[in-house]
Amino acid sequence: MNFKQSIKNGNICLGIEFGSTRIKAALIDENNKLIEMGSFTWKDSLVKGLWTYPQKLIIKGLQNAYLDLKNKIKNKYNVVLTKFLSIGISAMMHGYIVLDKNDKLLTPFRTWRNTNTKEASTILSKTFNFNIPQRWSIAHLYQAILNNEKHVNEIKYLTTLAGYIHYLLTGSKNIGIGDASGMFPINKEGNNYCDNYVKSFDSILKANNIKLNLLSILPNVKVAGEIAGNLTKEGSLLIDPTGDIEHNIPLCPPEGDAQTGMVATNSIEHLTGNVSAGTSIFGMIVLIQPLKNWYETIDIVTTPNGFPVAMVHCNNCSTDLNLWVNIFSEYNNLINFRIDDKELINLLINNVKKSDVENQNIFSCNYHSGEPITNFENGIPFIAYHTNSGLNLSKLFRTFLYSCFATFAIGFKILSKENIKITNIVAHGGMFNNDGISQHILSSMLNVPVTVMNEVTAGGPYGIAILAHYAINNKLSLLEFLNTKVFRAIKKTTIKPLKKDARALSKYLNFYENCLSIEKTIIENFNK
Repeated sequence: MNFKQSIKNGNICLGIEFGSTRIKAALIDENNKLIEMGSFTWKDSLVKGLWTYPQKLIIKGLQNAYLDLKNKIKNKYNVVLTKFLSIGISAMMHGYIVLDKNDKLLTPFRTWRNTNTKEASTILSKTFNFNIPQRWSIAHLYQAILNNEKHVNEIKYLTTLAGYIHYLLTGSKNIGIGDASGMFPINKEGNNYCDNYVKSFDSILKANNIKLNLLSILPNVKVAGEIAGNLTKEGSLLIDPTGDIEHNIPLCPPEGDAQTGMVATNSIEHLTGNVSAGTSIFGMIVLIQPLKNWYETIDIVTTPNGFPVAMVHCNNCSTDLNLWVNIFSEYNNLINFRIDDKELINLLINNVKKSDVENQNIFSCNYHSGEPITNFENGIPFIAYHTNSGLNLSKLFRTFLYSCFATFAIGFKILSKENIKITNIVAHGGMFNNDGISQHILSSMLNVPVTVMNEVTAGGPYGIAILAHYAINNKLSLLEFLNTKVFRAIKKTTIKPLKKDARALSKYLNFYENCLSIEKTIIENFNK
């Protein structure tokens, strides 16, 4: 009844996040409690060698995720959603969305998953003496310049997916500091783009006869707690074509999914960390000070309030696992056996308990796309096992789970070179919605305790809804707001690594790295 009254009074905040496999709409009340979730499943496409989502699908997904939420609220509380205290938009970080003077897309959206920007990434990293990953928007722009793509001189606005949706809803060319940090390096103050690097890139533009000024095409940077625009009448109709939503609702700065994951796990304090696992997997460690060196496998991004963050990002995580689950689902359909997909995947993963951590003589490479961490421009999944491995269902899915986390663990090792002491990591995402199996494997693979918050399973969409609420209730610092208003009484489950398992998985990681040479051979032969 409290939720119903909050909805009727409009004392609610809406967060919509565009993930890699699902678009989710989360609704919270004035006490930051999750009321309901709506979702829409989508999939990227490989078009002319580049990973993308069509513009029509982006809009369809926005509307359908919201409609799913709206229908659930109507059915459960008999109330029609019409007004909100605030709204927030987030999406998968990085990528390349460029608009012309008429706000038309100059190219299809190029996602974080593309690995065609290695040349640009390498040159910019050396020029700046700062790691510019292949996923970053500036790497995509420079690669387009190197490729002599005709659209470059027509660019009037360069943004991310979250920034693009925010612009459609508000008409404001703003972006959150965290999402901005996946476009271009941020200054030491953590409140804007780095001036020196901006000047360096403007020199690159001039040298290539590109008639652009970088700051004129980038979105304006906002930090958590600021208002980044208001919902226009056109924007309200874009979310809900029925016209039920009132306009002029304030929006918080649009953010990346990495930042909303930090908020959803209360991991924005120095030396706290979190891991988000789904289609991709990435881990974030909030730094006290910048790293001593720069590394190709470590992104330096920020929290939503501008603190520096070391980010380990892998392009591949659960895609291959999900496809194998789909095979079992297809088999069930063939024999007319009905089982819910979520129940099926939980059965298959929980069955992993029957196999031993040791003697896992099976190798599974889950690379559906390129993987910069291990220097792969593209990928081809495969599985290999020793004839004496005693292959069974439990071992098979154990190796699939190992594959989901192995490349991430390889990248994570680098942080030890900087003597960064991590005492705990909070994990979230669909990979951890089982009986602690994934949590235990990740803990032993990283040799760090891993915590899952029992009551917060909404992840990033919940995080952006919280940021939306904070934008209109910002008297406290973001850290104080999260600690006192959101997570004060939250329940958690922490799993510590077992020494025996940590040793076994350390051995397995060495085995995994050595076996990646097979992946290179397979790719070379497939491409002949």
